[in-house]
Amino acid sequence: MKNTERPARPRGRPRAFDRSEALARAAMTFWRLGYEGASIADLTAAMGITPQSLYAAFSSKADLYREALTWYQETMGASTRQALAEEDVVTALVRVLREAARDFAAPDRPPGCMISTAVLTCAVENDPLAHHVTALRTATLAAIADRIRRGIADGQLKPETDPGSLARFVGAMIQGMSVQARDGASEAELSAMVDHAAAAIGRYTASRAK
Repeated sequence: MKNTERPARPRGRPRAFDRSEALARAAMTFWRLGYEGASIADLTAAMGITPQSLYAAFSSKADLYREALTWYQETMGASTRQALAEEDVVTALVRVLREAARDFAAPDRPPGCMISTAVLTCAVENDPLAHHVTALRTATLAAIADRIRRGIADGQLKPETDPGSLARFVGAMIQGMSVQARDGASEAELSAMVDHAAAAIGRYTASRAK
């Protein structure tokens, strides 16, 4: 007699997946579509996992987004931290912008910056995430302002330089280039914008830098 019984389903935990790889794919999806634009279906398709696995590994879409932002800062966004370590402050600030121009228009990733123009407007229930992203942008501005203060203290910049306003100028350039890149600006076009910014920043150079 032919056995028509279905084989029993294997018991135990579902097949494991590479969490770090799944996070990177989720980050790329959020980067491309935005937080509200990226659905659970979009995310799980990109990550190659089920919704149940997503929630088991990351708790919620919001928590996954927070982890994705951290991933972006530690990978794609690391160039800003590295640029600010330059010995000369003007070189550091201009390098921040030049590398942003390169990265924002790179063909192998979504255009623009995942953080600088993220969650500018959102549904009320997503306000906590909007505040989180604002805090990340504020921290970047603070790091830039601190680097400018060190440049003043080292005699590289004019003593009357306002660290806060110059930092906001650099931040505005980053945000503006992110929007331009999302609208299709090329690396060459963004680099031309940086040329103007570099000339403006250069005017703050002290006449007798140490």
